[in-house]
Amino acid sequence: MEQPPQPRPGAQTVTTTTTTSSSFTASFSPAGASTLAYDREFLRTAPGILMLAEIVLGLLVWTLIAGTEYFLYPAFGWVMFVAVFYWVLTVFFLIIYMTMTYTRIPQVPWTTVGLCFNGSAFILYLIAAIVDSSSVTNEQNSHNYNSWAASSFFAFVVTFCYAGNAYFSFISWRSRTSQ
Repeated sequence: MEQPPQPRPGAQTVTTTTTTSSSFTASFSPAGASTLAYDREFLRTAPGILMLAEIVLGLLVWTLIAGTEYFLYPAFGWVMFVAVFYWVLTVFFLIIYMTMTYTRIPQVPWTTVGLCFNGSAFILYLIAAIVDSSSVTNEQNSHNYNSWAASSFFAFVVTFCYAGNAYFSFISWRSRTSQ
């Protein structure tokens, strides 16, 4: 191995620095081919519109209940669990569909996952909406009545949105398994 030349005594030394980009930063560069795709058309499809409605209306369900003394009534705790749980998962699935991450993980049976998710959301939201509406009472001096009644209405609307998405997931799953 060759030794670098030694500077003469009294001579100035010049140091050069080279930098290299790591593979982490290179993968996020605009020229990299590994960037995430963005599917603008998904929000124009029926499942995309239903998913947006589930997110917006589901947010209304749990915020209307969270603004009250729901913790005094166990039934509203169940409704809160269902609403927040499926709201978080729906946001997660929206990100997966918008960024087309499902194309990068072909090992996951996405049509089956979507069918199970939407089917379970429909069933549990239906139960939560029934529990929510049956727990609404117009007690004296209760300022929670309007919030609980509105959350009950929106819970049924979100239930129908999940039913619609379950239907579209079933159609997709059925066409996938019949091939």
